[in-house]
Amino acid sequence: MTETRDQWHRWLLDVRHGGDTAYREQMLSAGLYPVRDRLLDLAKLDPGATLLDVGCGDGLIAFGALDRLGRWGRVIFSDVSQDLLDHCRATATASGQASRCEFVRAGADRLTGIADASVDVVTTRSVLIYVKDKASAFAEFRRVLRPGGRVSLFEPINVLMHARDPGRLGGYDVSPIAPIAAKLAGRFNQIQPAGDDPMVDFDDRDLVRLAEQAGFTEVGLELQVTVSATRTPCPWDRFLRMSGNPRVPPLGEVLSDVLTESEVAEFTAHMRPLVESGEGIERRAVAYLTAGG
Repeated sequence: MTETRDQWHRWLLDVRHGGDTAYREQMLSAGLYPVRDRLLDLAKLDPGATLLDVGCGDGLIAFGALDRLGRWGRVIFSDVSQDLLDHCRATATASGQASRCEFVRAGADRLTGIADASVDVVTTRSVLIYVKDKASAFAEFRRVLRPGGRVSLFEPINVLMHARDPGRLGGYDVSPIAPIAAKLAGRFNQIQPAGDDPMVDFDDRDLVRLAEQAGFTEVGLELQVTVSATRTPCPWDRFLRMSGNPRVPPLGEVLSDVLTESEVAEFTAHMRPLVESGEGIERRAVAYLTAGG
């Protein structure tokens, strides 16, 4: 019997990297581990501290923190996904670290089960992009921190990453197949409407404002923006199996739902060479924010 997991678990452990485990390791080494290390450097962890990782996912930040906190340090894993919490618990048990871990199912905007003034550090990575009430999330971060505690977070700034260019889809030039691309873009907008999407309703200035409104008196933000005229080449089959976030299906599933057989063939003939050669524009905008006081 095939075990059914929720969308967050499926995306993080499979769909994000198109089911390609070698590519997953490449993503971790080239992109995610450096983010983890920078986030934890900014957290300025003290040995023996208690850290709350909000939206822990598969444990990238939380397990990295355990390595820095020493034998008396503790980490609270929190997430909306019970499947991911179970995954992290199994990993902690297998590595002999379960006694230093706690697992709490909670959303970032309502950290139910986390007591007031009970943790020294709050970390979160790419979580607020899924939270509509970001003000409540910052208020919760403030509530659970002890005096002198610190927040260290990382968020993509999607409003800077995605230029509103109707001639491109995912950074690739689709002007020669504009009607087909418009059908695909329309379906994705139905699935994830831009007008009500928490992934694009904030920028770096909003993060600073929200931290100040929550009562933090010492706030720092580092914005990193890069634009490249090329993208990393990607095998076509993997490209079709991947999805940019847990709320949208892989492109391959949408193609068969939206396009005719001849349109799929035309789309593939145009896009496949671009994807496999990396001929597209890549934009990246991310922010690291720290808050305390």
